[in-house]
Amino acid sequence: MKKRCILYYLFILIAGIIQAQQPDLNYFLDQARTNSPLIQKNKDANKVLILDLKQTEALLKSPEINLESNILFAPIISHDNNTNRFELTSPGATNYSGYDQANTDGGQFQAFISVRQPLLNGSSLKTYSARSDISRRKNENATTLTIHELEQLVGYQYILCLKSKVQIKNSESVIKLLNDQLQLMQKLVEHAIYKQTDLMLLQIEYQNLELQNKTLDDEFKSNLYDLKLLCGINDPNIKDIQPVELQMKAETNGYSSFLNSFKLDSLNIVSEQSITQLKYKPQLSLFANAGLNAVYVPSFNRLGFSAGLTFSWNIYDGGQRRFELEKSKVNLHTLQFEKDNFITQQEINKNKILNQMKSLKERILIIENQLIQYDKLYDAYQKELSQGQISIMDFKNLLKDITAKNQEKTVLEMEKQVLINSSNYWNY
Repeated sequence: MKKRCILYYLFILIAGIIQAQQPDLNYFLDQARTNSPLIQKNKDANKVLILDLKQTEALLKSPEINLESNILFAPIISHDNNTNRFELTSPGATNYSGYDQANTDGGQFQAFISVRQPLLNGSSLKTYSARSDISRRKNENATTLTIHELEQLVGYQYILCLKSKVQIKNSESVIKLLNDQLQLMQKLVEHAIYKQTDLMLLQIEYQNLELQNKTLDDEFKSNLYDLKLLCGINDPNIKDIQPVELQMKAETNGYSSFLNSFKLDSLNIVSEQSITQLKYKPQLSLFANAGLNAVYVPSFNRLGFSAGLTFSWNIYDGGQRRFELEKSKVNLHTLQFEKDNFITQQEINKNKILNQMKSLKERILIIENQLIQYDKLYDAYQKELSQGQISIMDFKNLLKDITAKNQEKTVLEMEKQVLINSSNYWNY
């Protein structure tokens, strides 16, 4: 019983390791989302937007408090009373050398705290907050579209890997068939039913198939490396993938992240215009300061305070306001043109994919019927070969045809998956 438990857990462990080395499409999609620098950039941009809004709120609502100090000396050389005397701060010389005392007052001594409080900025803060919200929604929508584009790119690369894998499987099945016939051919040559050259011809064809299989294996490894590169995966243990069958998503008739990006761009233009208009609103601020403000040698009787209001209102700036409005109208017109063009392209691509899907299904059905006939023909050739009734060239050509037809079917089936992947991209 104990041995059975150990074997059971060992089996689970081995199965888990194999499963981990053969991840599915969802694993690669998750890794691509996690490791995408664009997605991380958009997330960080939203954090910066929050900080920007807080910074703007502080500028518009919070008081600005500063400590200020200023010391200015304007010494002179006094010539009053027929003497030359250096005076750091003159009490009132009439004959002297130095800066004009009427301009310098002999010095400047300031040390005070000042406060500036913006007033009536509630509407301005709402405008900045609205712009921040639109920018946040733009980043979130950009993240959604980035994820969607990643899904298409990763899905396409995954299909390329799967195509190589299925082609390898097809090639290996033909190699196995030919190997079985080589064993039979060896006996037929020994009984003089076929010539040694016939056996050599099949052996050369066997080597060609092995070389082709090696090429396909190298192609699969290269595609897998590209897939891991796209997803930011640095794991040498991943050497295989699991099959996938993509399904076409239903038609979307409502919300679209593609069209939502145009809507948000439009709102952003209007929001930026609103920010520009803020400079034409009246600006009112309260200011006050308290401390030392004196000329000549300062003393405590020059301690005091002052307060007041500052008001500004842009009345005219050469018509820049009108120019900004015109620019916004032009940008909105350009955006609408791009949106209409995108809708047209989207419809064309969707209709093109539907037509290609219809054609692919018909071609795949034809090839499947051909392969059924090839299977019957192979069985007949196999019987005739065992009896020495057909030429080796005919049998070799049949194997080539079967190989080519299987690979053609694989290519068409993978093209179908690519079209489904593209359809799901546009129908979003």
